[in-house]
Amino acid sequence: MKNFLLKVYPSQFKLKKQDQLAWKLAEMALDPAPLSQRAKEMLINRIIDNAGVAIASLQRSSVRNAREQALEHPFSKGGRVFGLSNKYGFSPEWVAWANGVAVRELDFHDTYLAEDYSHPADNIPPILALAQHTEKTGEELLKACLSAYEVHISLVKGICLHKHKIDHIAHLGPAQTAGLGVLLGMSVEQTYQALQQVVHVCFTTRQSRKAEISSWKAYAPAFSGKMAIEAIDRAFRGEKSPSPIYEGEDSVMACLLDGPSAEYQIPILEKGEEKNSILETYTKAHSAEYQAQAFIDLAFEMREQIKEIADIQKINIYTSHHTHYVIGTGSGDPQKMSPKASRETLDHSLMYIFAVALEDASWHHEKSYTKHRSNRPETIRLWHKISTFEEEKWTKLYKHLDPNQRAFGGRVEIKMKNGKVIQGEKKRAHAHPFGLNPFVRQDYINKFLNLTENFISHQEARRFLDLAQNLEELSKRDLKELNVQAGLSHVSRKKGIF
Repeated sequence: MKNFLLKVYPSQFKLKKQDQLAWKLAEMALDPAPLSQRAKEMLINRIIDNAGVAIASLQRSSVRNAREQALEHPFSKGGRVFGLSNKYGFSPEWVAWANGVAVRELDFHDTYLAEDYSHPADNIPPILALAQHTEKTGEELLKACLSAYEVHISLVKGICLHKHKIDHIAHLGPAQTAGLGVLLGMSVEQTYQALQQVVHVCFTTRQSRKAEISSWKAYAPAFSGKMAIEAIDRAFRGEKSPSPIYEGEDSVMACLLDGPSAEYQIPILEKGEEKNSILETYTKAHSAEYQAQAFIDLAFEMREQIKEIADIQKINIYTSHHTHYVIGTGSGDPQKMSPKASRETLDHSLMYIFAVALEDASWHHEKSYTKHRSNRPETIRLWHKISTFEEEKWTKLYKHLDPNQRAFGGRVEIKMKNGKVIQGEKKRAHAHPFGLNPFVRQDYINKFLNLTENFISHQEARRFLDLAQNLEELSKRDLKELNVQAGLSHVSRKKGIF
């Protein structure tokens, strides 16, 4: 691996496209490097993970609405929509839309944190949708998804979006596009052009994750996936895109990131290097923002030392800069302390999450977020006793360059009314690859079964799991069946403008 120096160039410099970041990303994605068995197996885990969290969200309003929109765009071959029979196909960009929202809705799939934030499994829905539409094999899907992961993680390692209040789909969109280019066997030139278009339209603000967080948080990665498919189609037809999208005088870097004098180092694989970045990512055992995962596990442990929650006087949480300012009291968001807040806001409130986890010594993707649960008077009292603080040790661990050392936890002080202080700390969530109980295949399967048990039959669960676990061997026909059927109607009930 080598670092690519990214900086702004004046227009008169006429920077060659082969020296631009978008070209380097497309080139890296399309490099026919060998794939390790570990990376392949992890991608299968993430496909299973995506399917489970998507099915568990099928009845939520945002997911229903996205699905209703997709149902208005039937296409005889098309892609398959989660929850519907595999007999029905729909236009792939709308399948990417519907399935992308379903995967993202519960904030319960994989994560990668470095200079910026990401959910790399958001790459899978648009690639799977187009793979089914264009009749690709499981092996082709696998290569495309691992390439998307590689591009995504390179960007997340190299460029911080958050400090400029840019939403993290700015890195997801180009990754999805690169994966689609690999899937279709496009040239570097075509993929480069499509990638630039998506970067151009996916630089949006982080207001989607600030204050009263709405359902757009789930729609945002579906939007970038839909844009990626449309950009790929446009590039296939020979159209060009804004260039150079990263390095130009009026580019995203010059105008929306660190400015015309800035420099970034973006890690790029050498030719022939294995695409293993997926192995640096991690999934969630609990349905909440990833930076809260270790604190949920820690709350379960600390609960055993507390006889009466009402005897707690104050709780101080010491953690990283990002955690304090994104999901802690450092955010300055009063909504994160409000029982009237949306679920999307509550799952980004470390104070609420720690309070409920401490009280219940358990966590549930639905029960922990109900209005009844968030409005309990005793919960509100505890919630408002919690403050977060940045501590340098945890910021350094959060940004550690060595993935074996990187950690996203913190320490907690619980001060009791009798003067006793209960302390605890945890570097990583138990499910993290370097945690106490790292997730393995059976954990992903168990999570899938738990999340889908009220929606699908045991026979359907086994059918899907058997297909997913044999991904590399799936034929074009088999890949059409890689979808969980939950008996939903293929007829749209709600009417919009379509």
